[in-house]
This record gives sequence, structure tokens and C-alpha cells, in this order.
Amino acid sequence: MNQSLSVAPSLEEHTHENPVVTNKQQLFTKQLIVLVLEILLALPLGLLLAKFQIGRIAWIFGGIAAGTVVLQGCRIFYQYSPQPNRTARKVGMALVGLTVGASNTHGNLASIASGIPIFIFLTLFLLLSGTCIGYIYARLSKTNLLTAMLATVPGGVGIMAAIAADYNKNVSLVALVQAIRVTSVVVLIPFIARTSAGNYYPQPLPINGVWLNLDPSQLELLLLVLLITGLVVYAAILFKIPAGDFFGALLIGIGFNPLLHWLPFVGDISFSPPPLINLLGQMLLGITIGEYWGDKPNFKKRTVGYALMSVGMTLIAGAIAAILAMQLTSWDWLTCLLVTAPGGSAEMILVSLALNHNVEIVTTGHLVRLIAINSSLPLWVFLFRRLDEQVSEPV
Repeated sequence: MNQSLSVAPSLEEHTHENPVVTNKQQLFTKQLIVLVLEILLALPLGLLLAKFQIGRIAWIFGGIAAGTVVLQGCRIFYQYSPQPNRTARKVGMALVGLTVGASNTHGNLASIASGIPIFIFLTLFLLLSGTCIGYIYARLSKTNLLTAMLATVPGGVGIMAAIAADYNKNVSLVALVQAIRVTSVVVLIPFIARTSAGNYYPQPLPINGVWLNLDPSQLELLLLVLLITGLVVYAAILFKIPAGDFFGALLIGIGFNPLLHWLPFVGDISFSPPPLINLLGQMLLGITIGEYWGDKPNFKKRTVGYALMSVGMTLIAGAIAAILAMQLTSWDWLTCLLVTAPGGSAEMILVSLALNHNVEIVTTGHLVRLIAINSSLPLWVFLFRRLDEQVSEPV
């Protein structure tokens, strides 16, 4: 009797602890299965799109389609609604940042820095335009001002949706408008570039080049740079550095080869990430955009109409900014379009890399905008919350 009484609390304690651990393990397993299914679907879709001469950006489109199909399938057939995988997007951003940084190693970044005032001016123009568009959207759609601003500011889908969740705003609406904007830009810019200036659009990357261009002598350097990138990105996220996953990987990509050449015990070695890294980064970015589409609840036609209207105004503002950039600089029209396109920034830099067109200029322009948006977000949120409170106060 005494033994049974003494054992009972121990069993009860384990009963309370195990379900929590089990639930976390099950959630992780489900997320991993969903991600694997998305990647497996994105691969053939990317191959199919590449056959239609869409170009090297085809893999991000394959990811968008895969993310949408898999999440909708989970909801319809299994009554399971997984949330968009933010970790997968961080990994995708890091891989793209590493690829872009490595491509900028030999670029003349010093001369680009002289154009920082132009980038700042264009960024301020786009931010002011976004504020006006957000105000108009809030008044027409009868949405509170903070939600409208988070929906229309050209930032990241995940970042803006997360801020909306923190302040108990309409996360689904913010994600809807942001997803429409990012998808529209990612689809329209390559289409415009190809139809209006076909010489800018290179042939698609052969799939054999993707899988087989893994030089054994570079494998150790690849593992080393991935390890360093992971540590830097983790530290950036831990200290809440704005867009730290992308910035950290970008800096590693830019500085890795110069660091190798500086070391006395290393010979004349030059590292370049294999095309597979770029392909995987594209797919993960596309998958996370597609997940926001697959995660959408049913919206009324009126809600979708106002969302499309705000996105249309944002695209027009980007076109006006491109015209201003052409007047203020010697850049060609495609460079101006890529610099002022209302993001996602990582996706637009990726497009410029796929087009092999002034990657340094486009990267610098979008980095200035990312820094400005993310560093000013706390002030924006404070001001818009105050305005919301004043508007909601009875007269």
C-alpha cells in the first residue's frame, strides 16, 4: 500500500509532462513533413517552368505554387492548417544572401556607396507614398490605421504579419495584402524585363549544372561557409538585428573570399557557392510566399478588391520612383525598376542576380530600404497606435 501511494505522484507528474513534449515533437514532425512535401513538389514544378524558358527565377515560382498547393491540401483533405514556416524563410533568406554576397565580391561597391543619397531619397519617397496609400486604404476599407499601414508598407510578409499579431491586429488581412504585393512584383518584374528587353534575360540554368557542379575541392569550404553563416545568422536573430538573416549571410558572402586570400596559410583559392544553394534558397522563399496564399481564410470580394487597389497604388508609386531614379542617375530603366520595385527585397535582388544585371546597385538600393524600414518600424508603430487612439476617441 505504501509503495503504491509513493509511486502515484511520480506517475501523475510524468502524465503532466509527457503530453507537452509529445505535442512539440508532433508539431515539429508535421512541419518537417509539410516542408519536405513542398520541396518535392517544387522541384518538378521548377523544372517544368524552366522548360518554358522562364529563366533562372523559375524556381521561386515553383516554390510559390508548391507552398499554396500543399497547404491547401492539408486544409481540405486532412483538416490540418499549418502556419507559414518562418524558419524555412529565414533559411531561404540566408542562402540567397550568401549567394548574392558571393556574386558581389568582385563588384565595385566603393563607387556604389557614392550613390547612397539617391538611395535614401528614393527610400523616403517610397515610405511617404506607402504612408499615404495606407491612410487611403484605411479610410476606404474602414480598417484601423495600424493594420492598414502594416498591410501596405513594402516590408516582409512575415515581419509585418508578426507585428500585427503582437498588437492583436488583423493578421490575415495584413498577410493577404503583403502576399499580393510580393507575388505581383515577383511575377511582373521578370515578365516586363523579358518582354521589353529580352537580351537581359539569360538562358535557364541547366539542371545538370545544378546537381553536378559540386567540385569536391570546394566541399569543405562550402561546409565551412554554411557553418559560419549559420552562426552569424543565429547571432543576428538573437540580438534582433533587422533582417539579420539576410544581412548576416550577405556579409559572409562578400567577405569570405577576401578573408581566405588574407590568411597566410591558404593558397590561391576562390570559393563560389554551387548553383544548388541558389536553387534551394529560391525554392524556400517561394514556398513561404505560397504558404501565405494557402493559409488564407475566405475573404469577402470587397476585402480582396480593396487589397488589390492598395497593391495597385503601391506598384504605381514604385513606377514613379523608377522614373525619378532615371532622371537623377545614369542607370538604365531596368536597373531603376529593380531598385525601386516594392519588394520583397530578397526576391528583387534575386531577380537581378538571375538577370545578371547590375546586382551591386540593386543590392545596395534594397539594403538601404530594408535598414530604413526595419529601423523606423518602432517609431511607425508608436505613431500609428496614437493616431488610432485619437481617431477612436468619442468627439
